[in-house]
Amino acid sequence: MSKEITSRATDYSQWYNDLVIKGELADYSAVRGCMVIKPYGFALWENMRDALDKMFKDTGHVNAYFPLFVPKSLFEAEEKNAEGFAKECAIVTHYRLKSDPDNKGKLIVDPEAKLEEELIIRPTSEAIIWNTYKGWIQSYRDLPLLINQWANVVRWEMRTRLFLRTAEFLWQEGHTAHATKDEAIEETVKMLHVYADFVENWMALPVLKGVKTANERFAGAEDTYCIEALMQDGKALQAGTSHFLGQNFAKAFDVKFSDKENKLEYVWATSWGVSTRLIGALVMAHSDDQGLILPPRIAPFQVVIVPIYKGDEQKAAIDVKVNEIIKELKALGIRVKYDNNDNARPGWKFAEYEMKGVPVRLAIGARDLEKNVVEIARRDTKEKHVVSIDGLAEYINGLLSAIQQNMFNTAKAYLDEHITNADSWDEFVKLLDEKGGFIAAHWDGTSETEEAIKEKTKATIRCIPLDNKTEEGQCILTGKSSSQRVLFARAY
Repeated sequence: MSKEITSRATDYSQWYNDLVIKGELADYSAVRGCMVIKPYGFALWENMRDALDKMFKDTGHVNAYFPLFVPKSLFEAEEKNAEGFAKECAIVTHYRLKSDPDNKGKLIVDPEAKLEEELIIRPTSEAIIWNTYKGWIQSYRDLPLLINQWANVVRWEMRTRLFLRTAEFLWQEGHTAHATKDEAIEETVKMLHVYADFVENWMALPVLKGVKTANERFAGAEDTYCIEALMQDGKALQAGTSHFLGQNFAKAFDVKFSDKENKLEYVWATSWGVSTRLIGALVMAHSDDQGLILPPRIAPFQVVIVPIYKGDEQKAAIDVKVNEIIKELKALGIRVKYDNNDNARPGWKFAEYEMKGVPVRLAIGARDLEKNVVEIARRDTKEKHVVSIDGLAEYINGLLSAIQQNMFNTAKAYLDEHITNADSWDEFVKLLDEKGGFIAAHWDGTSETEEAIKEKTKATIRCIPLDNKTEEGQCILTGKSSSQRVLFARAY
């Protein structure tokens, strides 16, 4: 298979697809709109999942698992949620196939095996979870209930792209129940900051934190908080959301508790989630025309070692030294791979690991062994250095931290350069077309104006920043008064 990559400048979309496929993160599947996550891509997801899972548990959450199927009557119970996901639902109507009497070897749906009630394959789990919570919550002593699940969901997308938008994807979804409104809002904001912490400090990707407008809010939520990231083509990508659900689901499923005064009250709810879409964000935010660039903290391998030798004697001597190096690296918790197979030449391996975005590459040959040195290449800057083997593990440990920070700094500089004020419609459109990124502009606060701007430009309000400043101005489209700027962008 050719490893040639389309350049970003030529075709950004094809460049992205090339990296996902040739970097061996995922592949297309026989199921329309679904993907196969390959071992390398799944190792990346596992590292992301494990880091997030620890963060959830450190904030008091526990994991559970709920059914994939949701009875249609439960799905319909919270009307806004049901309406919001109705067009994306996959539905199970029968439970058995039988042989086709008119076409030997083929199967048909058995008409006698029709379900009494149709089942929705979960696009999100609020309905099945809140129906369950009704039996778990009776008293204030049962609260807060802080549960997360790692699962798959199905949303029948018409236009799909690997990781960014697929009919089935992996995610986590937190669903919490609280005794008071303030506690639920505090939880919602806390989890938003957990997501921002993870994306910035593990994925090396700076984000903007804010609140969605009513038009962009999660179906069934009172408020949706989000983190927004910027890709290298100037488009935004929603990297995570945290929803304050109020008492909407508690009322829909009659989930009440006795408070300390023995009064029955509806509980207050939140939900929050991130998905394998984050891998798409990782690819688009950091990578270059030679392949992936992965942050050390979540890269499947942080270091790869490639031996350069002639004959078994040289290889055996290199193996001894490399095994010592590996032991020292692993003692520091560094994930390392020794590629000592003889199926490919070193130059091919160098290109392969550059494609896969491994943060640090070590090359060691017979002459290096004599001099007690190795050649180190870092993926982010492509710089190469010859370094002594003495103290090598500590050197690499520091280098990995430097790479992580440099990747964040590079992405942060790009983000900062692409947050631009616009004070008129013409300026707004020009910035969208010529520069991209986030545009801070005044908006009159109406859904109608928001929709009109979207129709005219394909730009949406990504968020109202949490730390937004009050500033009197005029809406870029209608000229009506506005008290603050909001962030617009074209987005994935």
